[in-house]
Amino acid sequence: MGESMKVPVTILTGFLGSGKTTLLNHILEDPNHGLRFAIIENEFGDIGVDEKILSEKANEEVIEVMNGCICCTVRGDLVVALKNLWSKISQFDAVIIETTGLADPAPVAQTFFVDEDVREKYTLDGIITVTDAKHIISRLDDEKPEGVENEAAEQIAFADRILLNKTDLVDDTELPAIEKRMRELNPTAQIMRCQQSKVEPMKLIGIKSFNLQKTLEMDPEFLNTEGEHEHDPSVSSISTKFEGFLNVRKLDMWIDEIISKMGANLFRYKGVLSVAGKNEKFVFQGVGMLFSGGFVKDVWGEGTRENRFVFIGKHLDKKALLDGFMQCKCSEDLRFKVGDKVQARTGAKKYTPGKIIKLWDEGNAYRIELEDGDGTNVWGPIDEDDFVKAAA
Repeated sequence: MGESMKVPVTILTGFLGSGKTTLLNHILEDPNHGLRFAIIENEFGDIGVDEKILSEKANEEVIEVMNGCICCTVRGDLVVALKNLWSKISQFDAVIIETTGLADPAPVAQTFFVDEDVREKYTLDGIITVTDAKHIISRLDDEKPEGVENEAAEQIAFADRILLNKTDLVDDTELPAIEKRMRELNPTAQIMRCQQSKVEPMKLIGIKSFNLQKTLEMDPEFLNTEGEHEHDPSVSSISTKFEGFLNVRKLDMWIDEIISKMGANLFRYKGVLSVAGKNEKFVFQGVGMLFSGGFVKDVWGEGTRENRFVFIGKHLDKKALLDGFMQCKCSEDLRFKVGDKVQARTGAKKYTPGKIIKLWDEGNAYRIELEDGDGTNVWGPIDEDDFVKAAA
C-alpha cells in the first residue's frame, strides 16, 4: 500500500492529570480541520471513564477501549484491534490513540514498525506529550524503585511535540526553567505553552514526524548541539557535530553495533549527515532498536558541510556514542584513483585482484571490477586496508 493510502496515527500521551482528554476534545470539536478521527482509548482500570467524557458534539467515534497499560500486556491487543477494525478505521482520516498516563510510548510507537500487517496499513504520524506545568518538575524528580522507569521522563524523551499545559497555575518566571529541564531530556521536540490544552490541532496532526524529508523541512537547523545535557542521570540526551564528510557504510555498521549493545536504552535518535560522494543530505532517525535513514531532496549548497546527531535515552554511554560517530568521519579524497590496480576483500580472509572503475558509488568509496574472468563488480565500502588494499 502506498504511503498516501495509509491511515496516519497520532499517539497522545502524558502523565496522569496533564490534560490529554481535554486536548483530545479540543481536537475533536475544532470546526476548521475537516477531519474525522477514529479514537482508541486506553484505560488503566477495568472500567473505562475517558470515553464517557469525550465530546458528544464531534463527528468521531470511540472504536475501541482497552483496559490495562497499553505499553505492557495490552500492546498485543492493540495490534489485534488495528487489524480487525481496519475496514472501519479506513473510513476515517486518521487515528488518535490516547494512552494511560502510566504508559511508556516506545512499545506503542514500535507497534507501527514491527508488525508487517500494521505497517502496511498505518503510518505513525507523531507522538504528542501533554505535561502539567504545575507538577511536571516534581514528576521528573520522583524517586523510583530500582528497575522502575520514570514514565514522565520517558514520555517527554519520546515526544515530537510537547504541550506545556496549565501555564496559568505557575508564575511566568518559572516557565523558562521548566522548558530548560524538558530540553535536557529532549532537545529536538517543539514545546508549546498552553492553558486548558488549547493548541491549534493542525500543529499536532499531520506533522509526519517519521518521514525523513518532512523531518528535515520542519526544522532546517534540526539539532541544537550546544551545551551539555546531563541533568537527569538516567534519562539524558547527547549531541554533537563536525564539519566535513561521513562514510555512510561506516555509519550503517556503527548504528548496527550500538543498537545491539544499547538498543534497550535508546529512546529517540536523529541526524543530518553530509555523506562523502553525495550532494543530497542524508537524514536518519530511530525509535529504540528500529532505525531508518535515507537521502532526501535537499542538497548541500556552497560552503562548509556539517554532520549532526542527537541521541536520547537512559544510561547512555556518552563517550562510546561520541567516539563512534567521529570514527565515521572520512575525507572525500581517496587513496586510489580510477584505473588503479588493487586487491578487494571478497571473503573473511580472502582478497581478489581488481581494478578501480568508479569512486564514491552509492556511498561506497570504490566500485571495483575483479580480475576473476567474469568481470564481477564489487564495492569497496570503506577506504581502508581491511576492505581495499594496494595490489601486491
